[in-house]
Amino acid sequence: MKAVIPAAGFGTRFLPLTKAQPKEMLPVVNKPTIQWVIEEAVDAGITDIAIITGKHKQAIENHFKPIKKLERALEKAGKDKELEEIRKINDIANLEFIIQEEQKGLGHAVLCAEDFIGADSFAVLLGDTICTGNPNCTKGLVDLYNRKGSSVFSVEKIKPEETKRYGIVSGSEVEEDVLLVNGLVEKPEPASAPSLFGIQGRYVFTSEIFEHLNKTNLGSQGEIQLTDAMQSLSQIQNIYSWTFKGKRYDIGTMRDWFESHLRLSLETEYKDIIENILF
Repeated sequence: MKAVIPAAGFGTRFLPLTKAQPKEMLPVVNKPTIQWVIEEAVDAGITDIAIITGKHKQAIENHFKPIKKLERALEKAGKDKELEEIRKINDIANLEFIIQEEQKGLGHAVLCAEDFIGADSFAVLLGDTICTGNPNCTKGLVDLYNRKGSSVFSVEKIKPEETKRYGIVSGSEVEEDVLLVNGLVEKPEPASAPSLFGIQGRYVFTSEIFEHLNKTNLGSQGEIQLTDAMQSLSQIQNIYSWTFKGKRYDIGTMRDWFESHLRLSLETEYKDIIENILF
């Protein structure tokens, strides 16, 4: 199985911070957001990964390339731990970088990876969302996909006032935490939302999704909506949602970034430092 990580957006909510630095490269604890995402895919057994970027996001590719001058300097200084860490980053996975020439939405970003994926099944992990748990979110979806043989994605229970921020799912429960999906609506008003299950940003698709993405018309914002293609796919293939019980950290706004940095720091060896500063 392969994976696709969309990471081509401008990150306008973070300007001026993201004028030259991609949002996906914002640090959370001690590494960039997108490194957390790639590590999740690798922990799920996926090592062939396409990152969908823009021409302004060379920093992402640079982060995962070897810097021999730095390695020699660390080796000369006897900084073996630091040298090991950066070499792990260099060898983290088989990464391919694909440029999304136009910003036409999440569905279009996934469509950019069609040649890379071919006829394989594949995972999609949003590049600005960190998920933690045991099993990790992508691993749980891969396991469910292997049981069902159909496209699957993760959801979480949200508050009614949050429906305008999510794709919302309706369906019938077929096993604990698993719905057979019969409807998807993109960012509905609370009064018209079919449920309180919001899509989290983790998916495993069969390659048939590309046929439906290619047939999906541009929406009112000039974007190809992934949920529209999923709704179309659900007419010919069972699609399942899985309620992920771990934690999700959405690096979507400045507040979200601060909160993610703080909460994830409290789960690491930096916990004592944070508690001493705050309390």
